[in-house]
Amino acid sequence: MIYESLIYGISIIFLAILIDMILGEVPTKIHPVVYMGNIISRLKNYLPNTRFSGLLIVLTTNFIVVVVTLLFLIILMLINQWLYLIFAALILSTTFSINFLIKSVQDIQNDLNEDINKARKSMSYLVSRDTTQLTESRITSAAIETLSENITDSIISPLFYTALLGLPFGIFFSILFAMIYRASNTMDAMLGYKTKELIDVGYYPAKLDDLLNYIPARITGYYVIFAAFILKYDYKQSYDVMKKYALKTPSPNSGYSMAATAGALNIKLTKENVYELGYGTDKLTKDKITQAINITKVTSILFIITILVIYLIFIVLLM
Repeated sequence: MIYESLIYGISIIFLAILIDMILGEVPTKIHPVVYMGNIISRLKNYLPNTRFSGLLIVLTTNFIVVVVTLLFLIILMLINQWLYLIFAALILSTTFSINFLIKSVQDIQNDLNEDINKARKSMSYLVSRDTTQLTESRITSAAIETLSENITDSIISPLFYTALLGLPFGIFFSILFAMIYRASNTMDAMLGYKTKELIDVGYYPAKLDDLLNYIPARITGYYVIFAAFILKYDYKQSYDVMKKYALKTPSPNSGYSMAATAGALNIKLTKENVYELGYGTDKLTKDKITQAINITKVTSILFIITILVIYLIFIVLLM
């Protein structure tokens, strides 16, 4: 029974990965993150701007997400096992975003080749900073920062929790937790800012996101170093920069993958008046975006291989 559950679980995980990498995001009209965002937005508008309101948003949003996902999966399971497998994989694929993350940064790179103003506009959709006056090197830095930071949020963390909980509890419950992670990450993206409007209501969403990303962020940093080694980038400097600069960002987690990437590429990543990561001497040219994308791809593949190996070990032990 456990043996079959593991095979079933790893099949759904890898089908979800294939769906994301080949087909990309599901349409906006049916994407769970859009509905999560609508719930969060409505709750924020109805509730006063307090920390308690933020806690209510966290609990209510996650409760709705769990109940809806649970009911949907149970109905599918009762109808047909193959239908359940396909839709479970489809739901799981919405909790991470390998294809979209890489494509978004590639689009920035393409825009830079055409027109810097177009690149500035495209960059404004991905970052919270003012992009209207960014130079080519600053846009390149922002693109690499966004890409490397989101290796954790968009790829490693959801897969980490899916695979981790899939071993003892089965894929059914790991999908539920992956959805909770995505809801928590969405809440942080919408509310987790230290502005006058959001500093109180965003307190608990930000803390929950920090907690959930704490272990995956550090794992990601080391996987970036391993990817740098495979790609023959400067993996020694990647390790050194990560150790020295990982905690230089406002977030306790985002600095690990960003600093490791900066070291691997021998560059310095800078967000004006916020942080400066690395001591690299190479110029921030568009080619560095290509190298950062290579790191992201290899890091993702390495982690996916790790999941496969862990599951295969457990399957062999149970044979």
